[in-house]
Amino acid sequence: MRLTPEQEALAAAIEDQWLAAAVDTTPADRPAAEAGVREAYRRAGLTAPERIFWLGSPRAGAIAAALLSAGASPSPDQAPTGPAPDTLASGVDGPIVQQVRDALLSQGWRPGPGMGASVRRQVRTEPWAAARERASGVLGPEGWAQLGAAAGRRSWALVMDRVAGRIRLRLGEDLAAEFPAARPRLLDAIYGQHDGVWLSTFEAADRLHPGSGLLDGLTGLTAVARHCGWWWAGSRFAILTERPSLLARDNVGRLHRGEGPAIGYPDGYALWAWRGMPIPTDLAAELPHLTADRIGAESNAELRRVMLEHFGYERYLQEAGARALHQDETGTLWHLPLTGDEPLVMVEVVNATPEPDGTSRVYWLRVPPGTRTARAGVAWTFGLTADEYHPLLQT
Repeated sequence: MRLTPEQEALAAAIEDQWLAAAVDTTPADRPAAEAGVREAYRRAGLTAPERIFWLGSPRAGAIAAALLSAGASPSPDQAPTGPAPDTLASGVDGPIVQQVRDALLSQGWRPGPGMGASVRRQVRTEPWAAARERASGVLGPEGWAQLGAAAGRRSWALVMDRVAGRIRLRLGEDLAAEFPAARPRLLDAIYGQHDGVWLSTFEAADRLHPGSGLLDGLTGLTAVARHCGWWWAGSRFAILTERPSLLARDNVGRLHRGEGPAIGYPDGYALWAWRGMPIPTDLAAELPHLTADRIGAESNAELRRVMLEHFGYERYLQEAGARALHQDETGTLWHLPLTGDEPLVMVEVVNATPEPDGTSRVYWLRVPPGTRTARAGVAWTFGLTADEYHPLLQT
């Protein structure tokens, strides 16, 4: 089948709802999420988890999964990888692990049998595969592909690439440093609110073909995704986590904030990022107090770019002693060498139309490092060569 414009619009509207869920920063609806977990287990033919534990972030969730996995295999065909049971209550680890241990103890956990093997495959992977086969059969390959584009064309880049993927990358690094036994637990994570990137297509299929059971098997996952963050499913216990309490992005959806973390969780876990690039916490603390000398002393070119964007290229050129390389009727070309990186080259241009107060606004245009004239630099910003650049009217 081929979707009508009205059906495509419906699919896009459903994607909008899931995009909103993916960036939701309100507290989890715990009763609704727990009901969803039990539904997911029931749909998978599993006994509901004996206990459901709540943690404040995916970092805490992964650590809890490692602690509770002691004595249990992460999957039926893998050997146990968790810490030994007699170390679980020892308190010999760092403060983050102790914080998670205390949270588990406060919820009634006692060292003993673990959470059981991961059932991620049964509650997520297999239901997804079965639902996809049903939907493809009902809509046909062309209709399924068209629906996938209509209900998910924006989600993957906005959610998985720019948010969830960044969280996962940072989590891997942090867990490797803080509690290496927890890092493999990321393989068992179910992405909660971020699973909406693919659930949206199945919900759209179900809305277009009510009564076909196209969302059967996914209703539990859908409920969890609407009401909480990442989670872990074991044969005996499940671990659910809160959504972030803060999420800051730029105009294209990248994690971005200069005066604090770009994403933060209720238990204090946070990730700093500038235009999508994760940055160390100590650098984040420096950003409000940067100086030209500090930027010049930074040896990491990527971090120096972050500093320059926060500090302001034009301010850095002025304070670091840039040299005027060329000047003509279009503006002034400035040049400043950067250690270990390409030189900073920018054109200073003056708006031809005065502001209401009589002043003229100045703009700075970063241009390729090989630019030799101001005209060539301005022309480059229009995709033209210097010979091709002949503006008829300047504003």
